[in-house]
Amino acid sequence: MDLVLRTAFVFFLILIVTRAVGRRELNSMEPFDIILLVVIGDLVQQGVTQSDYSLTGTTTVIATLAILTVSTGYLSFRVRRLRPLLEGEPIVLIANGEIRREALRRQRITVEELGAEARQSQIGSLSEIRFAVLETSGRISFVTDS
Repeated sequence: MDLVLRTAFVFFLILIVTRAVGRRELNSMEPFDIILLVVIGDLVQQGVTQSDYSLTGTTTVIATLAILTVSTGYLSFRVRRLRPLLEGEPIVLIANGEIRREALRRQRITVEELGAEARQSQIGSLSEIRFAVLETSGRISFVTDS
C-alpha cells in the first residue's frame, strides 16, 4: 500500500509541476529537456520504490500510474468542471487581429516567437492573423483573414 500512496503522490506532483511549467515549454523540447526528464524519471523511481526492486513493486507502481492516468482522462472526459484543471484551457493570443500582450506575457511568449510560429504555418506576418490560440497541447492555431 505504501508504494501505491507514494506513486499517487508523485503522479499528482508531476501533474502540478507540468501545469506550472506551462504548455508552451512542454511542446518544444530540446535535448537538454529530454535528458532532464530521464534524470527526473530516475529520481522519481528512487523516491517511489525506495530500493524495492522486486517485480511485485514494479508491477504495483506501473499499475498505479496506469490507473491514475486512465482515471484522470476519464474524469476530464466525464466531469466538465475538472477539464480546465486537468487539461487546461485554450488561450487566445491574437483576437480580431489585435495581439493580446497580457496573454503573451502570462504564457512567456514573445512577439518574435509568435511570429516564428506563424511563419512555420506559412503565414507571412502577424497582421494577416485574425485569431491565434495557444491550444492545450502547447501548439498555436492560427486563423487568417483569407
